[in-house]
Amino acid sequence: MSENEKEISIDTKHSGIMHSHDIDFIIHGADMQFVEMSLDPGEVVVGETGAMMFMDDGIGMSTKMSDGSEKNSGIFGSLMGAAKRSLTGEKFFMTFFTNQGHRKARLAFAAPYPGMIIPIELDKIGTPVLCQKEGFLCGTKGISIGLGFTKRIGAGLFGGEGYILQKLEGNGVAFIHSGGAILERNLGVGQKISVDTGSLVAFQASVDFDIKMVRGFSNMVFGGEDLFLTELTGPGKVWIQSMPYPRLVLNIRNTLFKMDTGKEKKGQ
Repeated sequence: MSENEKEISIDTKHSGIMHSHDIDFIIHGADMQFVEMSLDPGEVVVGETGAMMFMDDGIGMSTKMSDGSEKNSGIFGSLMGAAKRSLTGEKFFMTFFTNQGHRKARLAFAAPYPGMIIPIELDKIGTPVLCQKEGFLCGTKGISIGLGFTKRIGAGLFGGEGYILQKLEGNGVAFIHSGGAILERNLGVGQKISVDTGSLVAFQASVDFDIKMVRGFSNMVFGGEDLFLTELTGPGKVWIQSMPYPRLVLNIRNTLFKMDTGKEKKGQ
């Protein structure tokens, strides 16, 4: 196994209302990652539609409005859950993958753009996790994908993503994707950190989230940064990405524009 591959075996079986499965997985790659899972007979994972990369024979697919959690069960619950997910950037339907055979079977999910895939063990964290819109990739059955809101009007008006974030909770493992490299910080009680608004991937619900304006006229005019920064106050975990997808797209667009402009000047 290469140094860029990480193999983890996580036991996520619990008693209670919400259940998930034992999942063995490997995260492959460095810049364009995908997560490969090994399912025992009867095990189920749920993924964003269109994210599946490959699956072995014996794995069955079913597409539903529900995310498979007890919280969003029933026709009304499934419909409301699907509507909430669509507001967070996810598709209206989720795809379930079940090993219907009698031996282990593998399947994989790929990230939609360059970056990293992060496994988050929600049952061990103990609190819901709020993540960027369209951040959820796949997870064990029992994960609830809902709607999260920021707490302050300033965060909603100037936070880039507005009020709406994805709220992940339940027992099991959720896989989210980020742009570029990922940094995990564990903030202590009262510990603060300021983050570029687009660089924030996810944070525990125990972390206080607010938006602050950059101080100083010269910083605002000549600093080259955004006018607003995200201020996070612990306790809790925070995940930060080095290359937000919108910034990547903007950089590519600017580069292509310069190339086209240069070609036009040479042609004159």
